[in-house]
Amino acid sequence: CVIWDPYWDHHIPLPKLGPLHSRLVTAFVALICFINSYDGDFVFDDSEAIINNKVAGIVGRADLLCALFFQLSFMVYCKAFQGGDKKFSVLWIFSSILLCAVAMLCKEQGITVLVSENMVSLFWPKRSLDLVSTFFFSTQIGGLVSSGLLMRLALLFLGGSFLLYARWRIMGTGPPSFTEVDNPASFAENVILRIVNYNYYYSLNAWLLLCPWWLCFDWSMGCVPLIKSATDWRIVWPLLLWCCLMGLVYQALCSQDSNKRRTLTFGLVLLVIPFLPASNLFFRVGFVIAERVLYISSAGYCLILAYTVGYCSCNWKKHKVSAATLTLLCVNVARSAQRSQHWRSEQSLFTSALSVCPLNAKVHYNVGKNLADRGNQSAAIKYYREAVRLHPKYVHAMNNLGNILKERNELKEAEELLSSAVHIQPDFAAAWMNLGIVQNSLKKFDEAEQSYWNAIRFRKKYPDCYYNLGRLYADLNRSIDALNTWRNATMLKPDHSLAWNNMVILLDNTGNLAQAELIGKEALKILPKDHTIMFSLANVLGKQEKYKESEGFFLNALKINPNVASCHGNLAVLYHRWGKLDLAKRHYELSLRLDPSAPGTKENYNMLKRKLKQRQRTVG
Repeated sequence: CVIWDPYWDHHIPLPKLGPLHSRLVTAFVALICFINSYDGDFVFDDSEAIINNKVAGIVGRADLLCALFFQLSFMVYCKAFQGGDKKFSVLWIFSSILLCAVAMLCKEQGITVLVSENMVSLFWPKRSLDLVSTFFFSTQIGGLVSSGLLMRLALLFLGGSFLLYARWRIMGTGPPSFTEVDNPASFAENVILRIVNYNYYYSLNAWLLLCPWWLCFDWSMGCVPLIKSATDWRIVWPLLLWCCLMGLVYQALCSQDSNKRRTLTFGLVLLVIPFLPASNLFFRVGFVIAERVLYISSAGYCLILAYTVGYCSCNWKKHKVSAATLTLLCVNVARSAQRSQHWRSEQSLFTSALSVCPLNAKVHYNVGKNLADRGNQSAAIKYYREAVRLHPKYVHAMNNLGNILKERNELKEAEELLSSAVHIQPDFAAAWMNLGIVQNSLKKFDEAEQSYWNAIRFRKKYPDCYYNLGRLYADLNRSIDALNTWRNATMLKPDHSLAWNNMVILLDNTGNLAQAELIGKEALKILPKDHTIMFSLANVLGKQEKYKESEGFFLNALKINPNVASCHGNLAVLYHRWGKLDLAKRHYELSLRLDPSAPGTKENYNMLKRKLKQRQRTVG
């Protein structure tokens, strides 16, 4: 278990350990790295997809790739000093900057590798306080120049400045905008409160590194209540964190043991520097805690922890240290296995968060949405209501709850919820459309029409809203308006089957059979396997007495979906009119077998049987 020193061509060993202790330390570090990299945070709203395992999940690749190129950049920077401190390779340094750029493209956090390299350049070669004294108070600046330190710092500074400028030009001049529920502390009016809560967040992140027990896919929306007074007992944790950090910094700066000094310095650099972009110090971030941002920082934590275990093994009774290490290993293995099970499904992941963040409205929302997707609407309503109670302005929860209540025909409450949602967020197009559907069901046609147009105003390309607006116009016998809105829906979404089918049916019902035929055939060019459009077009062709062509579309529709009673019934009517009575009899019977209560089919079948009997008597 060694640490590579970039300034001397040799290895700096950790305190000497026996074979067993070395293996335990190495395994312990690897396991902690695995556990701390395993969890992540996601935001799930209207269209989420989660893969069974976060480590292999698509959404986690950015953090993993950033960590990979961060480490490669640092290793390449160290490679520049194989010839000694004074003979560094500019090519390797430029390669390090290039790898830093790749890391930053994966995640903005990657830029911190240049800061880490600067810190190591400053504080690694000699005792830190001696270096600071030489840098600021010595008149022999030429020694620093000849050593190449200033040149290295200048190259890293220029490279980092160029990368930040490129990011600024590509991504825009300002940071993203966030809401109070994303990061409540950053919206606190009192500066002291902001500082205290930021430090409390740091202590929670440190605790997750030390004891990854409380893991949650989302820490926003009231999951961590703000500290608002000096009497809040949680204020102890930031104080304890800073005491520990100050102790480590003191040892890193002042220790006479060069091995200890370098190890702690390197560990603190890797622990603190990669975390700075998530610290709210330079700009507001969109989360309270995000376990993913600790992935790179966990390398520094593991280094300090490994050194601590090694130091204890050399100075305390080895069997006690071994027993404690093994116990901790077993606990973390059990926790890792348990957390792996949580990530196997949405249901287990979301419900596991209820015990960690019971005040998080988003957790209740996602549990409710998962239950609704699985058909358990009664239980989903309970969690949606709790989400709205915890966060009264949670418009997505209101929208989903309103949709369920609409399906259960509880239209009044659904209208109230959806009206509240659009009042809170006037540009919420989906809520406007759903409100229009509810108002249409309540026969509030003028209000429904206005709601649909509001939805279209806030989302220009909204084919589903055009489709629902067309249904409203059809109910009001405004056939031309209905056809125009359905045509808009098909222009925005050419495979919108319902809009195409409704156009054919409306033209059929209004007697425009030729136009209905043209629309149906146009639709089938785009949707050649849509049996509903085939069925509607076959009806149109049958009314035009194009029996052969109509029969083909009916049979094709039945090949795709042979268990549609209405299709068998209408094909039977076609054969009945066409004079193919035996075929008509067969399809009437198939229709009645699939749906004995099919309207009109039984009467037509009885009429056919009477006709067949008459034909038999005539033949006889």
